[in-house]
Parts: sequence; C-alpha cells; structure tokens
Amino acid sequence: MLKEFRDFIMTGNVVDLAVAVILAGAVGLVVTGFTNDMIMPLVGHFTGGMDFADLKYVLDPAIVGPDGEVTKPENAIMWGKWINSIINLIIVGFVLFMIVKAYGKVRAKKEAAAPAPDPGPSEVDLLKEIRDELRKK
Repeated sequence: MLKEFRDFIMTGNVVDLAVAVILAGAVGLVVTGFTNDMIMPLVGHFTGGMDFADLKYVLDPAIVGPDGEVTKPENAIMWGKWINSIINLIIVGFVLFMIVKAYGKVRAKKEAAAPAPDPGPSEVDLLKEIRDELRKK
C-alpha cells in the first residue's frame, strides 16, 4: 500500500497540482500586495485621500474602561476590505484571462505548424488487400 501511495504521489498530475497550488499562493500574495500597496493608494488619491480598508459600518462601538483599556472590542462590518477583495479578484481574473489567451495563441500556432500525418491506406484498401491475399491461398 505504501508503494502504491508513493507511485500515486510521484505521478505527474499530483506534482503539477502541488506546484500550481504553491504558485497560486505566491501569486495571491503578489496580487494582494499590488492592490493594497499600489492600486488602492492611487484610488485613494483620486477620491480625496480615502482608504477603502478603513471603511466600515459599526454595529457595536468599542467599550473603553476608566483606565483607557478596551474592555470590549468594536464589532463592525468591514465593507471597505471587501471592496479591496473585489478589486483583487478583478486583477487576478484579468491576469488569468491574459495567460489563458496567450497560451491559446501559442497552442494554436504549435498545432498549425505540426504537419498532418500521412493518412495511409484507407479501410477499403486494407480490406481489398486482405481479400486478395485470401484468394491467393
């Protein structure tokens, strides 16, 4: 059973999937950094300095004790962070679209460049040869 598991893990599909998952995590971090550190400051600049990540709807305000320590944290719907997530999704979707489109073009060129294999004899020709051989016997 251990040998079967090792053979399964070492197949190309599992290794490819593992590489894809690790790469997707790295790409996700890059896209999140790009959105939060590059796109959102630009959006904030053109919207008068507003940061979407700070936008929220407070359900219950934080309760602060007499010593200044927060005894109960704020309960809020962070809809600005959700807007950032939607922007991340749009960026990832666009990048994936461009990758798939480029892959399709490369694949189409490769398929067009490959010469068509010789069709060889048709089924009718093969059957005629078999008939002729049987007649000779």
